[in-house]
Amino acid sequence: MTSQVTSSFQGTADLPKWVSPAMLLAFFLGSFTLQVMLASSTEQNELNLIPVAVFGLVGYAVALYALSRFVEGRRKATDRLVTILVTAAFSLALIPLLSLAYTVVQNGVARFDAEFFTFSMRNIVGEGGGALHAIIGTLEITGIATLISVPIGIMAAIYLVEYGRGTIARLVTFFVDVMTGVPSIVAGLFAYALFVIFFGPGVRMGLGGAIALSVLMIPVVIRATEEMLKIVPNELREAAYALGVPKWLTVIKVVLPTALAGIATGVMISIARVIGETAPLLIIAGFTASMNYNPFDERMMTLPVFVYTSYANQGVDMQSYVDRAWAGALTLMLIVMVLNLVARLISKYFSPKG
Repeated sequence: MTSQVTSSFQGTADLPKWVSPAMLLAFFLGSFTLQVMLASSTEQNELNLIPVAVFGLVGYAVALYALSRFVEGRRKATDRLVTILVTAAFSLALIPLLSLAYTVVQNGVARFDAEFFTFSMRNIVGEGGGALHAIIGTLEITGIATLISVPIGIMAAIYLVEYGRGTIARLVTFFVDVMTGVPSIVAGLFAYALFVIFFGPGVRMGLGGAIALSVLMIPVVIRATEEMLKIVPNELREAAYALGVPKWLTVIKVVLPTALAGIATGVMISIARVIGETAPLLIIAGFTASMNYNPFDERMMTLPVFVYTSYANQGVDMQSYVDRAWAGALTLMLIVMVLNLVARLISKYFSPKG
C-alpha cells in the first residue's frame, strides 16, 4: 500500500523555480569552502577554481536529478540533467572565446588611438605610426574578393539547385567540397603561380591577394546560397510556373528574393571567414610600410599581415611593436564583429515575413 502511494505521488508535482538556482549556489559554495579548507590545511597560497567548478557542477547535477526523479518523475529528471549537460558544454566552449576577447581588448587599447587610424608605418622606427595602410589594404582586397566571389558563388548555387542534373552537377558539387577544405596557404600559392605566368617571378600586388581570398570564399558562398535556395518552398515555384512564368524569371523574381536574407547572411559570414587570412596575403600581396591605394600595382599591406609582421619583426623598442600588433588584432576583431552584426540585421529585416 505504501509503495503504491509513493508511486502515485512521483511525477505529479513540479519543483519550485527557486530550487534549481538555490541548489546550484549551495553546491558551489560548499565546493569552494571545501577547497579553501584543503588549501589552508596543505598551506597552499593559490586557490585552484577548476576543482571547485567541477565538483560543484557534478554534485549539483546528481542531487537535482535525484530530487527531480523522486518529485517530478523520470522524464522531467532526464530533461533537467540533459539541460545541465548542454549548458555546461556551452559554457565550457564560451570560456576560450571570452578569454580571447578579453585579452585582445586589454592589450589592444594601449594603441587604439587616433594616430593608429590616421598614420602608416612609413619612416617609423620604434614608437608611433599606425595601421591606416593596412586597414585600407584589407578593405580593398576583401572588397575585390567579394566582387569576384559573390556572383560566381550565387550563379553556381543557382545552377546546382535549379538546373544541375547528372555528371556535371556531381562534379561541381565534388569540387566545391574539395575547395572548402583547401588550406589557405595553398590558395596563396595558386594565386602566386598564376600571377607569375603573366608578370614574372617576384610579383606582389593586392589583386593577387583578392584572387587568393576569392578561392577560399567561393565555396563558402556556394554552400550558403545552395542551402538557402533549397529551403524555398516548391509551391512558390509551381505557382509561378502555373502562371506561365519562365523558369529563369521565376528564379530571379521569386526564388532569389525569398532567399535573399539567407544569401546575404552567408555572404557576410564568408567575408568574415576570409578577412583574417594571413598566409595567402603574405605570399602574394606582400608587405609594405607605406600607403598603396592601387591594388593593381606593387605590394599592399593588410591587417593580418600587419599584426604578424609587427609581432614577428620586433625592433629595439619591442613594446611598441607588440602594442601595434594587439591594436591591429583588436581592429580586425571589431571589423569581423561588425560584419556578423550586419549579417544578423540583414537576416532580421529582409527575411520573408509570415
